[in-house]
Amino acid sequence: MLRLAWRRSASKHSRAGPTCVLTAAYSGAYSPQQKSQGDFRCFRQIPHPPSDRSPFLHPRAACYLSPSVFMSMASGSEGPSSTSHKHSNRLAKERSPYLLQHAHNPVDWYPWGKDAFDKAKNEDKPIFLSVGYSTCHWCHVMERESFEDEEIGKILSENFVCIKLDREERPDVDKVYMTFVQATSGGGGWPMSVWLTPELRPFIGGTYFPPRDRGGRPGFKTVLTRIIDQWQNNRPALESSGERIIEALKKGTTITANAGQSPPLAPDVANRCFQQLAHSYEEEYGGFRDAPKFPSPVNLMFLMSYWTVNRSTSEGVEALQMALHTLRMMALGGIHDHIAQGFHRYSTDSSWHVPHFEKMLYDQAQLAVAYITASQVSGEQFFAEVAKDVLLYVSRDLSDKSGGFYSAEDADSVPASGGPEKREGAFCVWTASEVRELLPDVVEGTAGNATLADIFMHHYGVKEQGNVAPEQDPHGELQGQNVLIVRYSVELTAARFGITVEKVNELLASARAKMAVVRKSRPRPHLDTKMLASWNGLMLSAYARVGAVLGDKDLVERAVKAGGFLKEHLWDAKQQTILRSCYRGDQMEVQQISPSISGFLDDYAFIICGLLDLYEATLQTEWLQWAEELQLRQDVLFWDDQGGGYFCSDPTDSTVLLQLKEDQDGAEPSANSVSAFNLLRLSHYTGRQEWLQKSQQLLTAFSDRLTTVPIALPEMVRALMAQHYTLKQIVICGQRDAPDTTSLLAAVKSLFLPYKVLMLADGDTESFLCQRLPILSSMSQLRGVATAYVCQDFTCSLPVTDPQELRRLLLDGTTDTQIE
Repeated sequence: MLRLAWRRSASKHSRAGPTCVLTAAYSGAYSPQQKSQGDFRCFRQIPHPPSDRSPFLHPRAACYLSPSVFMSMASGSEGPSSTSHKHSNRLAKERSPYLLQHAHNPVDWYPWGKDAFDKAKNEDKPIFLSVGYSTCHWCHVMERESFEDEEIGKILSENFVCIKLDREERPDVDKVYMTFVQATSGGGGWPMSVWLTPELRPFIGGTYFPPRDRGGRPGFKTVLTRIIDQWQNNRPALESSGERIIEALKKGTTITANAGQSPPLAPDVANRCFQQLAHSYEEEYGGFRDAPKFPSPVNLMFLMSYWTVNRSTSEGVEALQMALHTLRMMALGGIHDHIAQGFHRYSTDSSWHVPHFEKMLYDQAQLAVAYITASQVSGEQFFAEVAKDVLLYVSRDLSDKSGGFYSAEDADSVPASGGPEKREGAFCVWTASEVRELLPDVVEGTAGNATLADIFMHHYGVKEQGNVAPEQDPHGELQGQNVLIVRYSVELTAARFGITVEKVNELLASARAKMAVVRKSRPRPHLDTKMLASWNGLMLSAYARVGAVLGDKDLVERAVKAGGFLKEHLWDAKQQTILRSCYRGDQMEVQQISPSISGFLDDYAFIICGLLDLYEATLQTEWLQWAEELQLRQDVLFWDDQGGGYFCSDPTDSTVLLQLKEDQDGAEPSANSVSAFNLLRLSHYTGRQEWLQKSQQLLTAFSDRLTTVPIALPEMVRALMAQHYTLKQIVICGQRDAPDTTSLLAAVKSLFLPYKVLMLADGDTESFLCQRLPILSSMSQLRGVATAYVCQDFTCSLPVTDPQELRRLLLDGTTDTQIE
């Protein structure tokens, strides 16, 4: 293996780079398609994918405060916590970790809800809506600088009705006002700051504001003063502007199928999606931009799926190479936590070296699936080990004893050396002296009597002066520190020190274990113990799929436990409703808030997908039955009978001004993309043809987007490909735990077959599947041996009993067939 030439390039989007444009006017043409391919977390802005719609005219705003761009100069740390508080507000009664972080601000905060809306109407005051999440670095900064400031707190409390909202609890509200901020400022992110009329119509929005004027740019206090003046003296124009903006956004964000239209041709769309990804691909380190770089699992899963139907073409080979190289470079990079496992949110540079250190549950879930898929298509154990590594982290650090999964770990923590201020990455980074002190032993037989520290520092790029370039550390938080990154292959490290590869692996594992013990003794980052239905659904899929591929019963059992958690704690059987979230109580019990938040589209879609994956891992039909039940409920709550596709939230909720259909697969896949696939899979499991038709209608509604900018919806392109190529129905006839059945199932699960459904026919004619699919009753074992049938387009293969023959059939389709 060649030496990895890791490049330390300066990012144009460094951690000091948040911007805020404060204006009620549209500064440029807006299209709903102008959204980030990545995540806007803490507003590190990312270029928009190409727009596929002509810009529409925008009303000129009557209120104009400033076109200035505020560049952050903040230190990025939180103040020390205290058990005695000078102030307390209503948020102290909430369960959201993010809201609780603001419970002792000198601001009269309200949670989103009727009390705040009534106060705004009764007192005729504008609303200040502040949106963020508990592990958001710049949300912490704005809190410390502005919301803990007595003077600013007084201005806010006396002149506005102040609402604090956790975007992860209420993504529906967040999406409405983020759409407004993106439209009016050309960017977006968190913390998000929006000013609304008492009727909840936005008239001014932005992101982070410094507390005071800097360099000729107005700070938050000045902004508040000017808004108060405009509200008092120019209110009709403000309200009129807000009304026009919302009406324009309603028209501009409409996604609907035209009469007589059908979905676009899948091969054309898939080829265009591949070409767009190839155009944005960065060859040296992988990924789909220079910097900052996001993992983008949806892109990687599309590329591997594209390869499965284009194996013999140069495009297919290139697609696979792009996916595997990206996954490899990420695993070797600093975005991967080499000591405590799991992946950080994104890399601030092009070489995956210096991350934004927060860890999100949805990243772990999707990356575990991507890595286990890479192991299936490549046969490399390396990728399977990374998948297991991710789940080890989640099991240890993000798991609740109830079976649920916590949302995130913060980027910031107090350094082990002490001090009141939190620093980004403090929990994860190392100085050279720390490594030398911890790993002093001389390794016998090495060239130059090298110590374990010498070997470790060489392999992981540890430098005496630190290995983080100043451009990647604008606040000096990482000065003298090292972010571990694999600089050499194990073979080259072995050659450098004159020892065997096996010895190097043993030494590095020993060193990592010692460093992990030290990590545990450091002050931990904040843990967001909120448990979200949607993200738990993603994690359910991860454990089910990795466990199935590896034949790991413990991982599959963890998936079963997660499924049980969802049904017990996030499903209201009486109301037939998924609940959005639950929380860890003071005694480690699971708690709900009252009133609870009803689930959104992504909660249903991601859980249904997880249940289908759990069925394929366990072949226990109880999960299939619940998936069917949830899909029926999803259709009632969110389906658009007129335009096709699903609304993201309950269209009857009058407090949500825009009824949006998410049209981008970003940090998380679009719930419509996942639903298109779910409907297709469920139609094969249940025989419900209406779900096949719904899937087609959904894809038709997104036709324009799929045709012109498929790179924005790679997960939906996969669903479109599944429609085109039709799903293989793989039926295993046999007893569940019998060795011959297990062997056939292992053959199926060892392969990446993106367009298939797997089912077990165990001879029980009263079973859920036989009741839904009577044809299964006619399939039987040959000569009493477990037997596989592969069916597609109403045509079934001749039955096979040999696992290798089944593999060949699934890969090549080369066998005699018979018509059913």
